[in-house]
Amino acid sequence: MTIANSIRTIGVIGAGQMGNGIAHVAALAGYDVLLNDLETDRIDGALDIIRHNMTRQVGRGMITHEAMEEALPRIKKTPKLGSFEAADIAIESVIEVEEFKRKIYADLRETLRPDALLATNTSSISITRLAATTDRPDKFIGVHFMNPVPLMKLVELIRGLATSQETYETSLTFVSSLGKTIANAEDFPAFIVNRVLIPMINEAVYTLYEGVGSVEAIDKAMRLGANHPMGPLELADFIGLDTCLSIMQVLNEGLADTKYRPCPLLVKYVEAGWLGQKTQRGFYDYRGETPMPTR
Repeated sequence: MTIANSIRTIGVIGAGQMGNGIAHVAALAGYDVLLNDLETDRIDGALDIIRHNMTRQVGRGMITHEAMEEALPRIKKTPKLGSFEAADIAIESVIEVEEFKRKIYADLRETLRPDALLATNTSSISITRLAATTDRPDKFIGVHFMNPVPLMKLVELIRGLATSQETYETSLTFVSSLGKTIANAEDFPAFIVNRVLIPMINEAVYTLYEGVGSVEAIDKAMRLGANHPMGPLELADFIGLDTCLSIMQVLNEGLADTKYRPCPLLVKYVEAGWLGQKTQRGFYDYRGETPMPTR
């Protein structure tokens, strides 16, 4: 793969599922990666996950053992944002809470070089609005990776109102160098993929809520009737029910259309802390050998 001309070092803020996936693919593509998180233990966990996932890729013949051994040392544990001076692009990949993202951008003001790009992996929030809170709106862009990042080919590129053509072209070259396919999306709530996907999941939750079908019946119907690889409720658990709810709320508030009203049952699950696979309970209970429906 060819490294983007003006980018050599990537800063990734957030070592969760998306952040460690971005670090994974960037390191394999030959970039140096600075991996940051508020919790140092989470960075250590992310490095273990990256090694595990690369080992699986080697076992499946997707990458060579040599490629893995070259990539892993490129990822540097970076607990402090003050160490991001070397970053040519910083990619924020934290939870979908706008205040958290704004706080990170404020902290980066004293760290990032003036010529460095700043990107967000937000799955739904306005790029223009986020950019306006930074010191470089012309160098700010949405780079929305799909989950799981090492396996999913698509990345949505979203320009804000102030994003420069140079920023877009540099980002395009960078994302292409990761072996990803790009879909350009306009800066509207949830962009393309989640604008279509999350309301479908919400409707599946309504279907459960109204008693039209059970968890098993709904997922089976969509797998076998629509040829989806995962049922919508199983997929919601994989994404995280809190993330699904956040995106529905962004759609509901941003588009002011009642069809985007989050299902009360989805709200109830999130309030209970049953967020899906990451908490071991969602529409399925994952604490046993086989996932069992919770409703």
